[in-house]
Formats: sequence, structure tokens, C-alpha cells
Amino acid sequence: MSRLWARVAGLFRSKSFIGADKTGNKYFSRMEEIDGLVKEKRWVVFRREEDPTSVPVEWICWLNGQRKRAPTPEEMAELEARRERVKLNVARLKKEEEERKAREGTGRKITTIGKVEGPDLTSFVRHFPPDSKGDKREDASEEADQSRVKEHEPQIVTAEPPEPKTTEPSGSGSSFRPGTWQPPS
Repeated sequence: MSRLWARVAGLFRSKSFIGADKTGNKYFSRMEEIDGLVKEKRWVVFRREEDPTSVPVEWICWLNGQRKRAPTPEEMAELEARRERVKLNVARLKKEEEERKAREGTGRKITTIGKVEGPDLTSFVRHFPPDSKGDKREDASEEADQSRVKEHEPQIVTAEPPEPKTTEPSGSGSSFRPGTWQPPS
């Protein structure tokens, strides 16, 4: 019964006004005895509706006990000015980067969704002879047609041992076989 009476009496004890933020929320504190220990209780009274997002970070830290002293109005004004300077600097940096990209004349778009552009294959294609690009002569295409006909015929499989896979690429030109080289794991 005494605990219940202490809580009821605690509601009517004097509370001390600590401060207010720029949105009009008011912050209070009072000392309470809980289980024989004297603790400070801190809370906020919202100006309008209860919107926890309207409480500044500095006041949240004070409410949670991470700060011993409540933020002063001068400190809050200084932090607000610092946040505005950071926003202006970020906007200025974005503008400078866009101008630099425009001066360089890169036709690439900046994607910020995390997708990566594909590789540039033109340097890769240069390593192949002109026949592999599609500049085939007619007799070469006839040979290809004949090889396709042979593909549909049953093949005789010889018992040759498979080539060992190495960590170094081997073969070039006509002896190159795609898929034989495996990267080291």
C-alpha cells in the first residue's frame, strides 16, 4: 500500500521545467524514490499530437539519460546552424560534381540504385580474327553449313583422357578452346 501511495503522491509532487525545443515540446524532470533508490524521471509534453519524430536528437539523448545536462537554447541554435551549413555544402558538392561531369562530356548516366554497367567489350572483340566478327566469306559459310549437318549425325566418341584444367590460360588463335581455363579458386 505504501508503494501505491508513494506513486500517487509522486504525481502531485513538484515537477521542474527543464526546457523547450523549437517545435514547442516541453521537457520536465523530477526526483522519485523507486525501490529505495532516488532516481530522476524525465519526460516530454508534446505541444500538439504525440509525434516522437518531432523531438530533436539532443533532447532524446537527455530523456534517455545519455546526457546529464539538458541542451541549452544556444547549443540548439548552434547545432541547427551547423546542420544547415552541412546541407548547403552537400548541395554545393552535388552541383560541382554535375558541372564537372558536364565539362568532361561523359555520356554516362550516374546510377545510384546500385546497378553496375556492363563491361566494355570492344577491346575484347579486337583480339579475335575478322572471321569471328561476322565478316565471313561465302565459302566459309558453306563450310559452316556442312559442319552443322555433321553435328546432327551421330558422333563417335574416342576414349581420350580429358585435358587437365590449369590455373593459367593456354592456347591462342586456332588452338584456343573456350571454357577450358578455370580461374583459381
